[in-house]
Amino acid sequence: VQLQASGGGLVQAGGSLRLSCAASGRTFSRYVSAWFRQAPGKEREFVAGISWSSGTHYADSVKDRFTVSRDDAKNTLYLQMNSLKPEDTAVYYCAADPAVSSGHIYYNRSYKYWGQGTQVTVSS
Repeated sequence: VQLQASGGGLVQAGGSLRLSCAASGRTFSRYVSAWFRQAPGKEREFVAGISWSSGTHYADSVKDRFTVSRDDAKNTLYLQMNSLKPEDTAVYYCAADPAVSSGHIYYNRSYKYWGQGTQVTVSS
């Protein structure tokens, strides 16, 4: 499966952005998919994930601000980001894999397929 992330940009603190990740090649609904982010000088970290049954998982730092969703008809993963903070600034990556257990959804090594990343910059 090929993943194409988009929707990043520059936004002021308190603003919103919606990231999209379009999948091609396989039926996305059969995959566990997730968003990760990597800030300069930091390791890539889990942001949010959604299982094949549409169960969602969030990092504590984004809970109640970000919402992950998937449109199976469009084969697209989304990340709605509200109340953005400067510390949310990072390159955001989408990832997918057909065989991730719920206990491993948080680990980037669990995912075989990755999008190219989209930059999100939040100004204070």
